[in-house]
Amino acid sequence: MAKPRNAISPTREEDYPEWYQQVVKAADLAENTPVRGCMVIKPWGYGIWENIRDVLDGMFKATGHKNAYFPLFIPKSFLQREAEHIDGFAKECAVVTHSRLEADENGVLQPAGELEEPLIVRPTSETIIGELFARWVQSYRDLPLLINQWANVVRWEMRPRLFLRTAEFLWQEGHTVHATAEEAIEETRLMLKTYATFAEEWLAMPVLQGEKTEAERFPGAESTLCIEAMMQDRKALQAGTSHFLGQNFSKACGIKFQGIEGKEEFGWTTSWGVSTRLIGGMIMTHSDDDGLIVPPKVAPTQIVLLPVTPKEDTRELVLEACKSLEEKLKSLDFAGSSIRVERDDRDLRGGEKYWQWVKKGIPLTVEIGPRDLENNTVFVGRRDGGSKREGMNLDQFVEQVPQILEDIQNTLFQRALDFREKHSRVINDKNEFYEFFTPTPNQKAEIHGGFAYVHWDRDPKWEEQIKNDLKVTIRCIPENSDEVGTCIFSGNPSPGRVVMAKSY
Repeated sequence: MAKPRNAISPTREEDYPEWYQQVVKAADLAENTPVRGCMVIKPWGYGIWENIRDVLDGMFKATGHKNAYFPLFIPKSFLQREAEHIDGFAKECAVVTHSRLEADENGVLQPAGELEEPLIVRPTSETIIGELFARWVQSYRDLPLLINQWANVVRWEMRPRLFLRTAEFLWQEGHTVHATAEEAIEETRLMLKTYATFAEEWLAMPVLQGEKTEAERFPGAESTLCIEAMMQDRKALQAGTSHFLGQNFSKACGIKFQGIEGKEEFGWTTSWGVSTRLIGGMIMTHSDDDGLIVPPKVAPTQIVLLPVTPKEDTRELVLEACKSLEEKLKSLDFAGSSIRVERDDRDLRGGEKYWQWVKKGIPLTVEIGPRDLENNTVFVGRRDGGSKREGMNLDQFVEQVPQILEDIQNTLFQRALDFREKHSRVINDKNEFYEFFTPTPNQKAEIHGGFAYVHWDRDPKWEEQIKNDLKVTIRCIPENSDEVGTCIFSGNPSPGRVVMAKSY
């Protein structure tokens, strides 16, 4: 079967941003809607999100967190209490000012019923959750309070891109209250490590863990920890954040408790979250010019069976063989659950059907035809191997399926890790730094640079300068970054290296 010419057009090298959009389209993951910046997540894309959600939800519950749900609307006065917080989100807020519509004299619907106080469609929930936590926390016996919610949020994005930046997106946000700063800091670190484990073990996406600089910190936080991944255009993607909020929100919202010695104290709070942006990161970490590649652990379907029925007199035999194989595969376990199998017996040409699944990123395709029945074989395609397929003995295939899926998962992770290491550089010179982030005449503007590990003296003016000059930001101060050196910008002492990159 011949490979379609330019399965995804343009290719990554030709036009990376457009390639990304075409991968999303070809995989039928999501599409734009009449509301600018908003997307509909279609069944294949939502299936990936469901798997992300379910695994993370289990990880949260295993660490003692419980789910709740909080209002979509936040009174403007609540955000006003925490000045730094509202300043950080003010330009992204969607505001509800009226409660109903009425027809005017021309029959045109107009907003009516002006609200006494405008309501903000939640960009994040610290202030409204803080209001409720102030009711729930009275004593040290009520702590720690460990709550998570799965919800949607709205941030009025002016430059939307499916999964990466949309006006409305799905996410989870954890919010906790602790009796001491030490406990809250430990919670912040624990949840970051939870995100890192999920990203690497389930999405096969290598991440760096570290702390954000003050300029990149979450509004109102004392410190922000993050995981950062490298995409195939060598830009960084912030894939998750965990914030130590100190007592800032407790004081603003009145979260107080009576301590063990009878003294009234303010709680120490955290918040942390990941979103459907993880799907965008997965796409850009693994996909190729044939389309999407989905790591087996989060794939909605891990194996698709494709009956090959060129003759009517053998059709029923082939379909029965596929049904039998489907049941055998579903009885097997991979990554803690039954293998997810789909049988595609649509009336389509074999080549067309096969390439639809390749573009959707299915980990394994299995084709069975009359000749395969005679020889007790199947024709197997591994998505991590591009469009290569090979014949296998049926019984051996069934026996090896869990290991094959595990091997695909590991291969994708190692491939992404090798790519990141190849495009990461320790830089000790300012000129070399500027060259690293400036495309040469032979490079596409979208694909160059990578992760630069450099010494910085912590003076924010250099942070602002490289952002203006190169659109480069400090992605994080990595864990264990304590190698004393010399700042490449000022020549002053540096307490350790930071990771700089262009980013999404």
